[in-house]
Amino acid sequence: MRNSFVVSYDVCQAKRLRQVHQKMRGYGSAVQYSVFLCDLSSQEKALMIEALSPLLNHDEDQVMIVNLGPSDGRAEGAIEVLGRARPALEHKAVVV
Repeated sequence: MRNSFVVSYDVCQAKRLRQVHQKMRGYGSAVQYSVFLCDLSSQEKALMIEALSPLLNHDEDQVMIVNLGPSDGRAEGAIEVLGRARPALEHKAVVV
C-alpha cells in the first residue's frame, strides 16, 4: 500500500540544502520551496530516509515527514491550498 507524505526540510547550509533538494526530486513533487508531496510505499519511505540521513547535519538540520494516509483514500483531500493550485501528485520512480 502506498501512502501520501508531505516532506519538508530546513537545512542550514547551502550545499547540503541543494543536495537534499536534488535527492528529494527522486521521491516526490516539489510543491513549495523545501516542501515535497510524495507517494511512497513503506520500503520507498525507508529508502528515502536512508538516502537523506547522511546528507544532513543532525545537530543543525531538520526533515519533517507527515503521513497523510493511503494515497487512494483520505490523503487526496487532506491538503487545502489558498491561491495557486497545488500540482497533481506524480508517481515518481525512486532514485537510489
